[in-house]
Amino acid sequence: MSVIEWTLPLRFTVALALGFLVGLERESTKEHQKLVFGGVRTHPIISLFGFGCAWFYQLGMAIMLPAGLVALASLTVVAYVAKTREERFGSTSEISALLTYVTGALALLVDIWGAMALGVVNAILLSEKSRLETYVEHLNRAEFLATLKFLLVTVIILPVLPDQEYGMFHLNPASIWKMVIIVSTVGFVGYVLVRRFGPRVGLWLSGLLGGIVSSTAVTLAMGRIAQKDASRSLGTLQGAIFAGAVMYLRILVILALIAPLFIPHLWWKLVLLSAIGAALALSVRPVDGAEESREMPGLENPFEITPSLLFAGFFVALTIITTVVRNAAGNSGILTLSALVGVIDIDPFILSMVREKGLALDLIVIAVILAMMSNTIAKGLYFIALVPSLRRATLWRYILWACAHLPLMLIF
Repeated sequence: MSVIEWTLPLRFTVALALGFLVGLERESTKEHQKLVFGGVRTHPIISLFGFGCAWFYQLGMAIMLPAGLVALASLTVVAYVAKTREERFGSTSEISALLTYVTGALALLVDIWGAMALGVVNAILLSEKSRLETYVEHLNRAEFLATLKFLLVTVIILPVLPDQEYGMFHLNPASIWKMVIIVSTVGFVGYVLVRRFGPRVGLWLSGLLGGIVSSTAVTLAMGRIAQKDASRSLGTLQGAIFAGAVMYLRILVILALIAPLFIPHLWWKLVLLSAIGAALALSVRPVDGAEESREMPGLENPFEITPSLLFAGFFVALTIITTVVRNAAGNSGILTLSALVGVIDIDPFILSMVREKGLALDLIVIAVILAMMSNTIAKGLYFIALVPSLRRATLWRYILWACAHLPLMLIF
């Protein structure tokens, strides 16, 4: 039940306020542009016009709602023609006026939050024109198209995938693709943040944000940077450890979305391991002046179709392997497999484990932490292989970090 009873006077006030909000934005634009359609008085009147036409509609005069829209559209056409004669092109103000009419009408006809959202978004899009245009100018077209293709394929594929389990391995195509979408979305957030902020601040932030995408990829990228510029070695080590620390939080978020049943048993352990990693990263002291802003290589857009299909393939393969190993070698086989998968991407394995039927909860928790420990050790070895000059500094930090996993496997 709604806390507020949205009576007719309240809806009228909301329609007026939303029109006034857009009108204020349009009025401020007139200082820099001429021939802007509507301002601080016109837009509230348009919103009330829509509200009034919607009222007539409710009283049985259905023609008034489309007639009002047609009348307003005629005025916007006249304004647009006048603007084009002044060699000024663009229809944002005119479209905004039509949207204000719709907002005013919806304030009476539908749930008030829908009208409020429409009005606020309208005002934000109008006010953020310069920022949006700047973002578009710096947009990587290839990455945008890759993201668009992934979303398009998702919209087409997901609805037609059968939502039922097949075979002895209980593979559900719809559930698998939903997991791909969730994991890719989490990674894409980190990818955007790295591209947006990482190069400006330094390697530590690139590692921190890159860990949302792939901590293993960041570790390898940091090692390659150190190979090319030895003065940045300590900075790359710090960035690699930060990326590993974020891995635990990334997996925690993914598990909360896909398998919330395990959160009470894992959340504090993953937070603790992440905090230990952050402390180890802060114990590294990069050389002053050695850390210049530079773009992080080695990270792929998680919304690329190929990495997404590979993730789905790994998940299916590890689900089958886990079932086979469990049937052949029991719990010891599962734990051995957990230790071995650390050399590759552990996300598919962890997700296959938490969705595996017939396994004890404590065994799954141990297997998840063991896989993370194995992955942490593997990343330390990768970095040492690429940057042997920091062998000692890397070794003791990653060994200490790996040892922190051991007692957590025994606590439930």
